[in-house]
Amino acid sequence: MNDVTLASPLTLPCGVTVKNRFGKAPLTEGLSDAWNRATERHASLYGRWAAGGAGIVVTGNVQIDRRYLERPGNVVIDGPQDEQALAALRAYAAAGTANDTVLLMQISHPGRQTPRRVCENPVAPSAVPLALPESAFAHPRAMTADEVTDVIARFTHTAKVARDTGFSGVQVHSAHGYLLSQFLTPLVNRRDDEWGGSLENRARLLLTVVRAIRDACGPRFVISVKLNSSDFQQGGFDSSDSLQVVQWLEDAGIDHLEISGGNYEEPSMMGSKTSEGTEVAASTVKREAYFLDYAEQIRGVTKLPLMVTGGFRTRAGMEEALASGALDMIGLGRPMCVDTDAPNRLLAGAESVAAYERGIKPAKAGLGWFALNLIRHGDGLDPDREMTGAEAMEAYVANEEATAQMLEGRTP
Repeated sequence: MNDVTLASPLTLPCGVTVKNRFGKAPLTEGLSDAWNRATERHASLYGRWAAGGAGIVVTGNVQIDRRYLERPGNVVIDGPQDEQALAALRAYAAAGTANDTVLLMQISHPGRQTPRRVCENPVAPSAVPLALPESAFAHPRAMTADEVTDVIARFTHTAKVARDTGFSGVQVHSAHGYLLSQFLTPLVNRRDDEWGGSLENRARLLLTVVRAIRDACGPRFVISVKLNSSDFQQGGFDSSDSLQVVQWLEDAGIDHLEISGGNYEEPSMMGSKTSEGTEVAASTVKREAYFLDYAEQIRGVTKLPLMVTGGFRTRAGMEEALASGALDMIGLGRPMCVDTDAPNRLLAGAESVAAYERGIKPAKAGLGWFALNLIRHGDGLDPDREMTGAEAMEAYVANEEATAQMLEGRTP
């Protein structure tokens, strides 16, 4: 046990100090304009999160290639930015770094996990389709060696734009089944070149991206990685693989690690399974954090600052986790879609954050319910805590369709 509290500062390996132990976890927003540029809604939303007190705020995933989106309305940085795009990014960064907040742009490529409505020709390490309806996700083709190399350049370019427009750093998304995560798992990566086969080869793309960003952006730029503890799929990327990759990431010089798990086929980031793929034990549920068991393993192999997201709701549970030394930061996601000031409330003595998901019926409406409240913040409105699950489902589908129609045929 140690004497770290929720209010304790944390100095990252690059020398940047985080003011407390709260991190706002990345949450996809869908707030771009028709050309996938940031908008005033980003500044509004991230200004609220910065004022809310979290030491680190991580953005929703910003795409490195407009051909491959995670959803309609993603921000994309994939080439020279016009002045309007740069001005919007600067306003976004200025709002999100207020109140001494460390703002990390999450940068990503969805690979085969790009919806058919925004991409009919996805790519992946190998031509392995998702085990999901083909009507939702098209069959991917295997990337060429030149395309893999191009991905490195794209991640690096996006990170440089983030740095130049005022973001504190980036989080490289290598979890939840997106492209870098696809390279890590032998279930999707069946290549026989330098990017496939052994774990060392499968991790080569992620590690090369991290090193390229460090070389391009300098020693004081924060580099975080979001990594799966496991994909929770038999024969896939497992906890022993993850522990090895963590050690390689520390050697590569990252500053911050966020642990999650699962993918679109096995969405265990919602907290139903352990890093070994078994059902979560009652003791783990009581301790709240979905991935705390893995955090305890990772502490044995690395000293990297570690953030665990998923399940934390009570101040007592958060303080216990920090005191154990298993992690360094408490990640909050869904609660901050509604209560953007949840960190300030907890630091002021609140006993818990609201577990709104427990009241949403049907449960599958939860995604839309939280996303719509996030959008309300972007529009400068108060959250709608009384919205029903049925209302959320209907409104969210309508919002997605409207965003997709806005984007259709409008990208340059």
